[in-house]
Amino acid sequence: MAYGKRETGGVATLADIEALPEGVVGEIIEGTLYVHAQPRAGHMDTLGGLFAALRGPFQQGRGGPGGWWIQVEPGIRLDGSPEFIPDVAGWRKDRVARIPAGSWLVAPDWACEVLSPSTRAYDLRIKRPFYARIGIKHLWFIDLDARTLLVSELRDGQWVEVGTYCDDDIVRVPPFEDLELRLDELWPLLETTSGT
Repeated sequence: MAYGKRETGGVATLADIEALPEGVVGEIIEGTLYVHAQPRAGHMDTLGGLFAALRGPFQQGRGGPGGWWIQVEPGIRLDGSPEFIPDVAGWRKDRVARIPAGSWLVAPDWACEVLSPSTRAYDLRIKRPFYARIGIKHLWFIDLDARTLLVSELRDGQWVEVGTYCDDDIVRVPPFEDLELRLDELWPLLETTSGT
């Protein structure tokens, strides 16, 4: 299932998300409900690896500067967009002192999306410009098929590409320059499928 708009007969609400069938993920961006299939194992493995690499140094201050909240698939609610979910996101603790008891009500400082065949167009065409409009400062795209990391920064309301990194590169990229990130640790070991 690729992403798609779901007609709701007006501005989408949380009730529209709750009415979705099992295995379908919904997000409401600027009043429109978008749906796609739940992520696959390789997608989730990459999210877990990235979360593990960032949480210790940046959230807990172990081997890094601390100062961040790092969350996997956080539910975020903003005016006109009562539910959207970056794959991984981070908030600077100097902006948000504590993790909310419910959904996040503040746009993150950084977001990362793992591109998959079913969500690639949605992440690039819908979420990327939306993230710029709500002021997310840093955006990463991880492309599992191409084994690449695309890093962008928001400058004057426009995304500026900082760099594209691939395969076994070892990088230090904003906003987490204090960490040496080994990209080969992000690529999942997927079983191969035969043509039969």
